[in-house]
Amino acid sequence: MSDVFKAIADPTRREILNLLDDRSLNAGEIADHFNIAKSSISHHLSILKNADLITSEREGQNIYYELNTTVLQELLIWIKDFSFFNNENNEEVDFENG
Repeated sequence: MSDVFKAIADPTRREILNLLDDRSLNAGEIADHFNIAKSSISHHLSILKNADLITSEREGQNIYYELNTTVLQELLIWIKDFSFFNNENNEEVDFENG
């Protein structure tokens, strides 16, 4: 899971995940949304792929990327379980009042 946290720690990678929430995109389509080198986009895609947050599929000469919702669902379940029940009695934690 540490790869997932490393991947989502970067704002560019979070934005890539947001873009892929709508539909599959190739690297060029993703790069069009950023003002950084295409090699940097490739690096970000590689990190996201290594964390299993995205998958890729070749269609002709293009590689299309899409969200791997399974990993995202597992992460959300972990966060939900961790944040709401974080004591011995499984009582809901009041974060605002300590």
